[in-house]
Amino acid sequence: MIKRIAQTAGFSGLLAALLLTLLQSFWVAPLILQAETFESAPATEVHEHAEGAVAAHTHDAEAWAPEDGWQRVLSTTGGNLVVAVGFALMLAGLYTLRAPRRTAQGLLWGLAGYATFVLAPTLGLPPELPGTAAADLAQRQTWWIGTAASTAAGIALIAFGKNWLLKVLGAAILAVPHVIGAPQPEVHSMLAPEALETQFKIASQLTNMAFWLALGLISAWLFRRKSEGRYNA
Repeated sequence: MIKRIAQTAGFSGLLAALLLTLLQSFWVAPLILQAETFESAPATEVHEHAEGAVAAHTHDAEAWAPEDGWQRVLSTTGGNLVVAVGFALMLAGLYTLRAPRRTAQGLLWGLAGYATFVLAPTLGLPPELPGTAAADLAQRQTWWIGTAASTAAGIALIAFGKNWLLKVLGAAILAVPHVIGAPQPEVHSMLAPEALETQFKIASQLTNMAFWLALGLISAWLFRRKSEGRYNA
């Protein structure tokens, strides 16, 4: 069983990570590079905001960042691989509790993962381009973790609950973090144009959806294939 989980997670995580890196390289990364041109402007930029508020953006010239080209691609690929294998291990572990009867059911698991780790958290904390003001990091991380946990619990109750009461409870749990609200900065500001930020949000959502659908489909196919091979041996 452990070997089956490890093999499923390793191969599906690798393939999904490569797909994500490919999509990010052609769609997401160019938007980030474009936003960095505003962030790395030589002078400190000041933007006016609603109700007359102003925010100043300063930049740390000493901060390290991967160079454009192979360093950036390699860093992105490595990060995606670690995250993808971790998520694939989670899916493979869940398959041992409720194995997919058809490979296509992996798409449903992928959609659940996308809703849990991408869609629900970004309703309160949307993806941000470089140079965007944000709330305290610890507060954002706490809200993100709580949102992902409540979303996972809510989806599980709605999908597997035996009676309507559990399903209603699941729907209520889904709403809790959004009723509380995500932490927000005192002043909303960004260096990049609003149109660029909109493109970035769309690109981030679609690339992550493609990643999760691929991860769910590939992991379900590999898990079923390993299971059938064991029973036929």
